[in-house]
Amino acid sequence: MAYDFDLYVIGAGSGGVRAARFAAGFGAKVAVAESRYLGGTCVNVGCVPKKLLVYGAHFAEDFEQASGFGWSLGEANFDWATLIANKDREINRLNGIYRNLLVNSGVTLHEGHARLVDPHQVEINGERFTAKHILIATGGWPQIPEIPGGEHAIGSNEAFFLKELPKRVLVVGGGYIAVEFAGIFHGLGAQTTLLYRGDLFLRGFDGAVRKHLQEELTKRGLDLQFNADIERIDKQADGSLKATLKDGRVLEADCVFYATGRRPMLDNLGLENTKVKLDKRGFVEVDDLYQTAESSILAIGDVIGRVQLTPVALAEGMAVARRLFKPEQYRPVDYAMIPTAVFSLPNIGTVGLSEEQAKADGHKVQIFESRFRPMKLTLTDCQERTLMKLVVDAETDKVLGCHMVGPDSGEIIQGLAIALKAGATKQHFDETIGVHPTAAEEFVTMRTPVAG
Repeated sequence: MAYDFDLYVIGAGSGGVRAARFAAGFGAKVAVAESRYLGGTCVNVGCVPKKLLVYGAHFAEDFEQASGFGWSLGEANFDWATLIANKDREINRLNGIYRNLLVNSGVTLHEGHARLVDPHQVEINGERFTAKHILIATGGWPQIPEIPGGEHAIGSNEAFFLKELPKRVLVVGGGYIAVEFAGIFHGLGAQTTLLYRGDLFLRGFDGAVRKHLQEELTKRGLDLQFNADIERIDKQADGSLKATLKDGRVLEADCVFYATGRRPMLDNLGLENTKVKLDKRGFVEVDDLYQTAESSILAIGDVIGRVQLTPVALAEGMAVARRLFKPEQYRPVDYAMIPTAVFSLPNIGTVGLSEEQAKADGHKVQIFESRFRPMKLTLTDCQERTLMKLVVDAETDKVLGCHMVGPDSGEIIQGLAIALKAGATKQHFDETIGVHPTAAEEFVTMRTPVAG
């Protein structure tokens, strides 16, 4: 039968836009539906605005350290409203770029909430359209647990639009979003407490990285409370919040921020009209080709719950477009050696296996580790230390993982990810001449294993 479109994409986030643009470039007739904002989580309430806020929070340290280099500054004053207004302006600019990318690629843009009617048909704004293939790329959404008074808490979406910077903030969670926002609020001057129900945050990251960041955040005066969780939140007459913990303690705050997980965004999507199945965690179940149980319907990105990172969604979108409309260029997404960064203060950069994971996988490992005070800080009173770590297979000499906590970790790890992807050995690192004087050169000068 003749379809209105070859591909109908639901969701104009990173993955959906990438799939749509390239499919159109390969000659397919493509439409994209978006009910909120172009660019998805990353552009609007994720990576991009978050990093702008991280930059803003870092200036407090820059001002503090400037005197060591001979700069005399007047009293620094921070204005939250200015930062948020400038952030909003930049996001609006990016929204426009995404719109132009789609339209200039020949993609039809439908603005509204699309719903599946059957395996080949969607309904949006009262109209119905047929498509040979439908791609679900609706992303995720912050989830606040159902506790008494939970309606008084905010998630990451709302944090980007607060009218003013709260004086006292409780951040609840132990993942990278919680750690990053705790650093943002603290760096901008709020009295900040991070609560996590486990023993130590950033589960799944290398143990040395987790411990090192804990030490550095504590040095900075961030209040870290582990094995702690909120039982209820009560709003006081003056508008402040009282959080009662499960151990009976009471903490007062002006804002309670939850970063305890994200759910797939499947609201009113019409999945019940298809054979699409969800996995036990509630994400859309797909095979290695991103096909659901309904062969005409595919899904990528955060909604499938694999690796919830923007560049991964981009790669998945590209893979779908190529397989469907340019099969001679198709290659599957390789989920090994995906580099990632946590924009905490200080930053984390990591690629490959943690020491714990390498051992669990049966590798006999050698560990190379270096902790040092960055050169920039030697003229200041700041005692922050950088951590660099290599996890090496003792039998093959292959570098299994690189980990860093310190300034510009993400920038440094990106280059190392290429080396690890290419199968670099410790000998390759040792034979590489460093760039001096930089922190990055430490990765090629570590000679003596510290453990194994």
